[in-house]
Amino acid sequence: MELNSQLAMCNEYYSKWKDIALRTSDKKALERAFFWLELQAAFSFLWALEQSKDKNKELKKKIILAKSKLSEKLAKYADEILNEIK
Repeated sequence: MELNSQLAMCNEYYSKWKDIALRTSDKKALERAFFWLELQAAFSFLWALEQSKDKNKELKKKIILAKSKLSEKLAKYADEILNEIK
């Protein structure tokens, strides 16, 4: 998924959960809003690192590792949502 798509998705879900949290004072909605905000910040930071001129092998490895951790975090989040639906 491209960065623009990732950021748009994060922004969409952040806005959704923030609005719900503000309307209902739901703690779970607030947690989800912060999750999406944190994810958006992480994607932005990784993009900035990728754009840097000083890309050595070590930095590239760290970026890949960070992206895989973000993917794991998204998978865990999806798992939590599925368990709540059941």
